[in-house]
Amino acid sequence: MSERQSYKTDLSDERWALIEPVIASWKAQHASVSGHQGRYPMREIVNALLYQGRTGCQWELLPHDFPPSGAVKYYFYTWRDDGTDQTIHDLLRWQVREKKGRLADPSLAVLDTQSLHAAAGVSKATTGRDAHKKVPGRKRGVAVDVLGLVIAVVVVAASMHDNAVGIALLDGVVASTAPGAVKKALVDQGFKTAVVEHGTKVGIDVEIVQRNPGDTGFVPQPKRWVVEQVNGILMLYRRLVRDYEHRPASSVSRVYWAISDRMARMLTGTSTPSWRGWSSVSGRLPRRPGRRGRRSRS
Repeated sequence: MSERQSYKTDLSDERWALIEPVIASWKAQHASVSGHQGRYPMREIVNALLYQGRTGCQWELLPHDFPPSGAVKYYFYTWRDDGTDQTIHDLLRWQVREKKGRLADPSLAVLDTQSLHAAAGVSKATTGRDAHKKVPGRKRGVAVDVLGLVIAVVVVAASMHDNAVGIALLDGVVASTAPGAVKKALVDQGFKTAVVEHGTKVGIDVEIVQRNPGDTGFVPQPKRWVVEQVNGILMLYRRLVRDYEHRPASSVSRVYWAISDRMARMLTGTSTPSWRGWSSVSGRLPRRPGRRGRRSRS
């Protein structure tokens, strides 16, 4: 493939070095019978997925200097179904925690849900209406640690009660951590006693954090604020602002890729591009008009 101009979402050499071992291992386990190594570099496949997640573009609108959308789609679905996306995510989470001087698995988890509008074309069989928030679409639940790193993700119809999401998240936390590692979970008042009881069954003490009756508007709660921050970070990835995916499993995979991108940047000391000045068409920062030839006053 010929050299192309880079996008702000492209993996740096350092960030690719964090992901490449997992992809290389996957390739070795899925070697072609003929010995063919594949037409497209795996780094470019991942770059295309990160670009799409950040800009929110449709498959057919991926820039032509990426591999064909059919090839990118194939790897996205394959890695979603065999868990490669979560493997990359979990390995990066362990590395970030180690870098911060913490154990690989947390002892405390914070759970929350977020209702999202579903895009046109998303199957009604997998969507519903959140009666409390008046949002038609899907409900995304995340469990995070105190660093704001995702432990588990659940995506269901928005009509599902937070209890069902909370129970599924607790099961996801147990499956994604060492036995007995997570001892406590914090949830808001949207979760009820069913979640607390399920926590007891799986060995996690679930505490429903009560809101101060005197508070008005949004007031961050100690320790629980970190999950609100993660929900805000996910909004930087336009593919996650609405639920565009036909299958909830694809929505979960999008979260893994977004947070993996964030953690790779944390490990290499690079920041996530903001929306300010971002062009969703070219994926590059446009040149500001009227600045050519202007001298600095400093």
